[in-house]
Amino acid sequence: MPTDQAAPLFLENALIFSGSTATAAAEPGAILIAEGRIAALGPGLSAPPGARIEDCGGRLVTPALIDCHTHLVYGGNRAAEFQMRLEGASYAQIAAAGGGIVSTMRATREASLEALVAQALPRLDSLLAEGVGTVEIKSGYGLTVEAEMRMLRAARALEALRPVRIKTTWLAAHALPPEDRDDRAGYLERVVLAGLEAAHAEGLVDAVDGFCEHLAFTPAEIAQVFDKAQALGLPVKLHAEQLSWQGGAALTAARGGLSADHLEYLTEADAQAMAAAGTVAVLLPGAFYMLRETRLPPVAALRAAGASMAISTDANPGTSPMTSLLMAMNMGAVLFGLTVGEALHGTTGAAARALGLGAETGTLAPGLSADLAIWNAHSPAELVNPIGFNPLHARYFKGQKV
Repeated sequence: MPTDQAAPLFLENALIFSGSTATAAAEPGAILIAEGRIAALGPGLSAPPGARIEDCGGRLVTPALIDCHTHLVYGGNRAAEFQMRLEGASYAQIAAAGGGIVSTMRATREASLEALVAQALPRLDSLLAEGVGTVEIKSGYGLTVEAEMRMLRAARALEALRPVRIKTTWLAAHALPPEDRDDRAGYLERVVLAGLEAAHAEGLVDAVDGFCEHLAFTPAEIAQVFDKAQALGLPVKLHAEQLSWQGGAALTAARGGLSADHLEYLTEADAQAMAAAGTVAVLLPGAFYMLRETRLPPVAALRAAGASMAISTDANPGTSPMTSLLMAMNMGAVLFGLTVGEALHGTTGAAARALGLGAETGTLAPGLSADLAIWNAHSPAELVNPIGFNPLHARYFKGQKV
């Protein structure tokens, strides 16, 4: 006979939001979980003999949330710079004082693997406490081969410490370090491309990203990064069209990229290209808010094109020091005009596709991993509407309550 823990789990009296569409539809039903996966779900389902039964009390059940764009691993913090900005210091003044990304780069390079893990763990725990089951973590603050790889080793270590799925992204093409300001080609060759090969050989990389912007890397330089990624069999994504239009989103779509992220300067043609390629638009309202941006991402154009839209925290030390995906959903709705269904789909089914995980998690469907959240809520709107309130009742990861 199976042990109680090994027996199938039957969640009855649930209100199920499947995560498969961008509508706010939820229907009463039950979910059967066996061997860590969803075996069946829907109305009229009966518990099989020997199943463990849990009454959800009419609560909303959704896929465990997915934070599909974060910079969760880094050294130090930039709170002092935030204070300086509030007191009137300009970006140039902060940079001259050793601030900005150089500050984070220095602290990250100096941090040991253990220190990076210890600093990132509370940030990860904040996300998990809100029903998150999958988190993407990028490199991009070390800007040397060893420091970038150490960041991704820290990300892998986090997955071993908590019940969570971590996807790692190589982002050495994030910024030029001061020592390479006059050697862009050398940095790309020695750190971005050679480092990617080394990190991939160590099993540290799930995807490859870059920052395509007038103050970062050109489309031609990003194309070199994508060439290397695709030669290694790795999917690509891109920080694109955040501060200006550079053509990065179209480049990503042409390469069949998983996602293009930020997108305030995206065009209608870009939106159509992304939709045709299946490239997910990842919207990041935290950075929009912190930078006091005024140009909104073209949600209407993305919607009209039929592009998938995801929402993420962009958790990072400078431009989006946010570790609340529930807050990101609210901001996506209030600031960007997303509907409740779009906001919740943006952190479930669409976010899974932005990580290449659509066949594993992000929706409640037979055969998928039993990653789900049970909420003290009775409608999807109750997850998107509140500010600063966490209605999580329980979280399951791979069928286990955590």
